[in-house]
Amino acid sequence: MEQYQICYIGGEGEIVEKKSRFIAHIAPIDEEQDAMEFIEKIRKQYWDARHNCYAYITKDGKVLRFSDDGEPSQTAGKPMLDVLTGRNIQGICVVVTRYFGGVLLGTGGLVRAYQAAVLAGLEKATICTVYDGILAKWTIEYDSYGKFNYLIETFQVVRPSINYGEKIDILTVMETSTFISFAKKILEESAGKIEPREKESIYFIVVNNEIKMIKK
Repeated sequence: MEQYQICYIGGEGEIVEKKSRFIAHIAPIDEEQDAMEFIEKIRKQYWDARHNCYAYITKDGKVLRFSDDGEPSQTAGKPMLDVLTGRNIQGICVVVTRYFGGVLLGTGGLVRAYQAAVLAGLEKATICTVYDGILAKWTIEYDSYGKFNYLIETFQVVRPSINYGEKIDILTVMETSTFISFAKKILEESAGKIEPREKESIYFIVVNNEIKMIKK
């Protein structure tokens, strides 16, 4: 899977260019309807602005739309979308509100200003890389735990939960490529005794050092 990013938490950023205010509003979206609702919300909130230009990409990456909202063609919405596609961000809607400051910026100036506004907004949002991973459940004998734990630390594997009973039940999350190497190594080191009890393919992101599983 080609690695991409998603918007996890929205944000707002602002720049001023030759007295014009450019306010970028960013929100996470799943479907196109989510984007349209967010755009309408911003339009109502900033009804007195001259322009509310937008760009969005649905979470599955299949729908990409933009609007210049009265700005000269290709000077606002498309440059905004270019920022998102350039960073491979999906599941995101950006609306840039412009309050005209009385000074014309020209086509090049508009393109740069709208892109700079999007970048300012992205700095305030939480954008996360999506990883293709494996969620695995292991049941380990106590006398094998030392070897297992050593490899866990060597591969820097995340363990969301560990339960100690008659045996040790461990849940692990790791990227698919790491899991393949880890499972092969632990099978070799344990002479074929340690294998995952269950496993499933997942997608996950890391937010503040915490793993969160997501739907693609």
